[in-house]
Amino acid sequence: MVDKTVLALPAGTKVSVPRLFKRIVQIALAVALTAAVMLIVVVGNGMLIARGGSLQSGFSVWLAFIKRSDILATMTATATVTVLLVYWQRDRERK
Repeated sequence: MVDKTVLALPAGTKVSVPRLFKRIVQIALAVALTAAVMLIVVVGNGMLIARGGSLQSGFSVWLAFIKRSDILATMTATATVTVLLVYWQRDRERK
């Protein structure tokens, strides 16, 4: 039997899914949010610092940054450790 949990969706609906799937979705969401924040930082920096900085050049710099495997690995490892730590702490608090 697969251990199930509830995954809350943005539309306000809730879906019963396996725990592993929920953790994978949470990790992917954390990586996507981190990439979005980095996009804002890099594009904003390019527009404020560089002469003639444009949205397109900032986006190009971000895209080159985010495509690096070490950056993606760091973001994924950080998200994974964070999600697992939160679940571990929550489980310890219940005991």
